[in-house]
Amino acid sequence: MTTTSPATSQPGSVRVIVQRFGTFLSGMIMPNIPALIAWGIFTAFFIPVGWTPNADLSTIVGPMIHYLLPILIAYTGGHMVYGLRGAVVGAIATFGVIAGSDNLIALFNAAAIKANPDAAPLGQIHMFIGAMIMAPLAAYTMKWLDGLWAGKVKAGFEMLVNMFSAGIWGFVMAIIGFYPIAWLVNGLMNLLSTAVNWLVSNHLLPLTSILIEPAKVFFLNNAINHGVLTPLGLEQAAGPQHKSILFLLEANPGPGVGLLLAFTLFGIGAARASAPGAAVIQFIGGIHEVYFPYALMKPTLILALIAGGMTGVTTNVLFNDGLRAPAAPGSIIAVIAQTYQTDYLGVILSVVLSAAVTFVIAAIILRASRKRDLAAEAAGVGTFASAISKTEANKGKKSDLLDGMRTEDAAAPAAHAEGAVATDRRIDRIVFACDAGMGSSAMGASVLRNKIKKAGIDGVDVTNKAIANLDGSEDLIITQQQLTDRAKSRNGDAIHVSVDNFMNSPKYDEVVEMVRRQRGDA
Repeated sequence: MTTTSPATSQPGSVRVIVQRFGTFLSGMIMPNIPALIAWGIFTAFFIPVGWTPNADLSTIVGPMIHYLLPILIAYTGGHMVYGLRGAVVGAIATFGVIAGSDNLIALFNAAAIKANPDAAPLGQIHMFIGAMIMAPLAAYTMKWLDGLWAGKVKAGFEMLVNMFSAGIWGFVMAIIGFYPIAWLVNGLMNLLSTAVNWLVSNHLLPLTSILIEPAKVFFLNNAINHGVLTPLGLEQAAGPQHKSILFLLEANPGPGVGLLLAFTLFGIGAARASAPGAAVIQFIGGIHEVYFPYALMKPTLILALIAGGMTGVTTNVLFNDGLRAPAAPGSIIAVIAQTYQTDYLGVILSVVLSAAVTFVIAAIILRASRKRDLAAEAAGVGTFASAISKTEANKGKKSDLLDGMRTEDAAAPAAHAEGAVATDRRIDRIVFACDAGMGSSAMGASVLRNKIKKAGIDGVDVTNKAIANLDGSEDLIITQQQLTDRAKSRNGDAIHVSVDNFMNSPKYDEVVEMVRRQRGDA
């Protein structure tokens, strides 16, 4: 049985489309963050300007970013579309893009040097965007081709057809990647690099906060961050400076913690009570989504976030700061760990100043509207729970962390307007599903797992995963209401439970009781 709350947005809206696109990009990048961190450690220690230069070990740096990281991203993207078969074909196709880009640059350099022997040659372009384009395309077309002859291959020839069809199609897509896609991606990277350099040279980079900070609150930042900033940042970090300011545009935890500190001192009700804990989770844990409901309670607070973000970016521009690799999650620990060895002062100062500016402006806004806020809370409108629901609607999925913060406002009307859970299906495997399969869904799974353990129930597996990775083996799937339809499309036979609050939904007790009754322990 599926229980849902009223939808707050049209499934085909532009915002939802951008969210899904950003989620797909994030799904390709996030699982490979450990590889990016490893590459950042190699550069930090072993390149000529590193902490402990080592000519032999530094030879790992170039091949790792040029070949390994794009291929890993391609493998992940292909797997998201069509499992292992899509992963392999996507990796083959992406190697064609890498080789094609290198060939185009070699031809350009040869012609340029012939015309002017003193001309500076172009460097390599690392095919992160190429992998994010080519791998899903190759995997999807492989899936489509397999569908053409599905059920038509004679018994005993299935393996032969499967192996050769994937190998031949991987060959074809590598050729396509070598020529048109490599040319397209090289041109796109040059265009984006030129745009970023123009912003930097004209001292306009801080203005990106006008786009990034509101985009974060409405969960539209993944398309910007993983689609543009991360690939360009890695391109810059592989250059002579070995760092990029682009990694700091979205990951800076300063604005968020500044907003939460303002609520800690000047907020009211549940928002004030939950703000200190949220500040720790956001600043140390790096889960920025916990501060989004606070901004949505009073949208004018987004101005404070923009001002804080611009302050941080301006500080980094003035100090010429950068990170060696992406800081993911956006924790102060991850930011410091990836900071270039000469840039600690500027990076730390950018976090402190962005937090201070956001705090001051947010405090002024909160103090100016305190009387109205108290009156609204007394009337039961504009509550923190409603802001959390709005945040989850913007995200398109439920959040364990946000649910936990909502418990302080449990008395708010319709805070848990969910139907009862009932089913005759035996439940052995429960899965919390969200876009990325990490963060909030992991915390929700932990909450339910503990409830089941305290109830003395054995034999129930409670895990979390991305919706794209649902494989049909799940007995019960718990999602935020905006994601239930997507989860049902992946596994229509499972029990689907929609919740408003991953951290403390009343549905969890119903699920526990239902499992107990199935096992005869009621």
